[in-house]
Amino acid sequence: MNPRMRHEVLVFRRVGEVRRSEVIAAFTHVLDLGEGQPQGHSIRCCFIAATLARELGLDESTAGLIYYAALLKDLGGSSIAARLHALFQADDLALKRSWNTRVPGRLSALRFVIRNAAAGASPSRRVARIVWLLANRREIVRELTEVRSRRGAELARDLRFGEGVARGIRHLEEHWDGSGAPDGLSGEVIPLASRIALLAQVAVIFHQAAGRRAAVEAVVRRAGTWLDPTLVRAFAGIARRRAFWVQLEAATLDVRVNALAPDEAVDINEGYLDAIAAAFGKVCDAKGSSTAGRSSRMADLAERLGSPMGLGPSRLRRLRRAAMLHDIGLLGLSSAILEKAGKLDGEEWVAVRAHAACGQAILNGSDAFVEVAPIVGAHHERLDGQGYPLGLDERSIGLEARIITLCDVFDALTSERPYRAAMPVDRALMMMEADVGTAFDAEGFAALKGLVGA
Repeated sequence: MNPRMRHEVLVFRRVGEVRRSEVIAAFTHVLDLGEGQPQGHSIRCCFIAATLARELGLDESTAGLIYYAALLKDLGGSSIAARLHALFQADDLALKRSWNTRVPGRLSALRFVIRNAAAGASPSRRVARIVWLLANRREIVRELTEVRSRRGAELARDLRFGEGVARGIRHLEEHWDGSGAPDGLSGEVIPLASRIALLAQVAVIFHQAAGRRAAVEAVVRRAGTWLDPTLVRAFAGIARRRAFWVQLEAATLDVRVNALAPDEAVDINEGYLDAIAAAFGKVCDAKGSSTAGRSSRMADLAERLGSPMGLGPSRLRRLRRAAMLHDIGLLGLSSAILEKAGKLDGEEWVAVRAHAACGQAILNGSDAFVEVAPIVGAHHERLDGQGYPLGLDERSIGLEARIITLCDVFDALTSERPYRAAMPVDRALMMMEADVGTAFDAEGFAALKGLVGA
């Protein structure tokens, strides 16, 4: 059998053996990055939610939608990153961490704004920003929550989950007493999945910050205001069991959570994996003000480029997924870096350079996407060995990675950036041509020029 054909058969045979819960769980590490949370945050929230569902004796269908609503609660988080940075003129990841650990109440919100607004700016600029934020705080919270919740629900649908999961994500920030957003729902009108996911989120964040007792206290303190009192009592009962905490803190929690996943008749075929890649590509695109649509543009261009360069159907499919997910590691970067109009300093540049290896590590965590991982990891390598993160040279850089490198640079040059306007196609190609043979593959550049050149 031809080696290429043999490879394609192996790829398609393996897909049917993958569970949806395993694939989705691997990608939640991307959501954790985008929220500034430790790796495994979403997994831990899912564990608490699933444990509560069992404790309450919920039917399998209801428990299933609670499982995925908690696991994917942060799907829309990247959509407010750039806006948060613009509003507070601060690091969006630090803002999210600080906001989630605040004590409920107006005084706490006031302290949050004073502590975080325009940190490092001149006193007069800080005061002006604080005054403006406080005067517009209700509208700001409503705007951010609406965008985040709506986008999260949309992406859940893109991932082919039902309305129960989408609504659970949509109403995550609703509070039992009606003080939440986006719709000011209260009591049992709030979907059960939302109520459980919010409780799980509070418990996990405070457990991570200060331990078991702090987690229980934080949940109990919010009973009747943020959280459903009945659910709080159920959680307090679970929290008395040592086995619960041992499991939550175990290094193998992901295995336990996968075992708790609902039994599903879901066909994890190639088309579904394409949809998953596209959805998480959109998560990446939402992070910055200048990245909208970038993943799909990259995927389309890479696929058009790969075909004349001899890639068969299976490798083209893999190439398209890699292009969709090539910048997935950027979600761990602060918008203060991504939106910076000036030159990056040394520390910022180190952070940016880490994104390729980060993306590869995330994708290595999913059996269904492991073959895409080295392509993503190598998209900033150069033929002359002067790229990153590993300094690979032309002997070690595969064709798919070479294609994505070309597409990445071309799209970056011809798109608007915070520090410059979009470049005309002919000028971008002229600049790239100077690096053919050192950064770029000559055959690939010729094919690119034939596709997009005037």
